[in-house]
Amino acid sequence: MILRGFSYILGDDVNTDLIISGRYKFAISDINELSKHIFEDIDPQFYSKLKHGESLLVGGKNFGMGSSREQAPLAIKGAGIIAVVAKSFARIFYRNAINIGLPLIEADTSKIKENDQLSIDLEKGFLKNITQGCEVKILPLPQVMVNLLSDGGLVNHFKKYGTVKL
Repeated sequence: MILRGFSYILGDDVNTDLIISGRYKFAISDINELSKHIFEDIDPQFYSKLKHGESLLVGGKNFGMGSSREQAPLAIKGAGIIAVVAKSFARIFYRNAINIGLPLIEADTSKIKENDQLSIDLEKGFLKNITQGCEVKILPLPQVMVNLLSDGGLVNHFKKYGTVKL
């Protein structure tokens, strides 16, 4: 599975309340509407700057810390962001994201700049920064996780196969 897109840089310790403010988590149930408010407290225009289906979030360490609610990864995916690349992820956020089909890639993100064009090969385990002409190794995902992501998450995978296909 290969992902391609343009980077949007965030820092360390991005918590789920920065991804989607608590004032919206229970007030808006439609994920498409909720997604319009991602990172609103950091940049009120963030959603409008995204290239739908061509955007990659790039963070530092501990991305997705905070609550274990699924709204944060759902809002990211609903905004058309194809993946999140970070040095590390909060474990509950990581599991929730994979379950809904949002790819999370652990890699050294220190040299990635805003709007760099990236290509990520999940199975071979590398991230290529096309803009800068360099590559970074990533931890390849186990095949079962690639299968879950390819099928759009755990629920869709289970509907397709009736079980988890290893």
